[in-house]
Amino acid sequence: MANQASSSSTALEVIIEDEEFLNGAESGWVEARTSCDHLASLSSDLVHIPTPETPCNRCHNPSENWLCLCCKEVLCSRFVNKHMLEHYQTVNHCLSLSYSDLSVWCFSCDAYLDAQAILQLRPVHETAYILKFGQAPPFPTMVNQAEASTSGN
Repeated sequence: MANQASSSSTALEVIIEDEEFLNGAESGWVEARTSCDHLASLSSDLVHIPTPETPCNRCHNPSENWLCLCCKEVLCSRFVNKHMLEHYQTVNHCLSLSYSDLSVWCFSCDAYLDAQAILQLRPVHETAYILKFGQAPPFPTMVNQAEASTSGN
């Protein structure tokens, strides 16, 4: 009987651990913000951006680079030579897009931003996706939605 109690409590622990894993606990899961107070600092032209292969403007590192969404300068990550972080600390340009995974980070909010939920970020995210993968993203794009609304669909 004692073995049964031990066995059932172990099973319950496994179920709880599985549920925590599925919900992101202890897995490094990050919930991106769906709003940001710093969007006014975005560049007015984020459709014309450097390609994802652009090296860091300072150290010429070819990978782990970020695009400043305020001035469109390409700089390396904090895991390389920290040039994007230094850029933020020097000129206070807080919004950037990772060319590695196309995530958007706000240094001032200290958070990732959801480029799909924040309409001002969608064009640059879509452009970067096309430049990186050579095709439109698999989710509904701003262009697809505009076409659907004008055609009555």
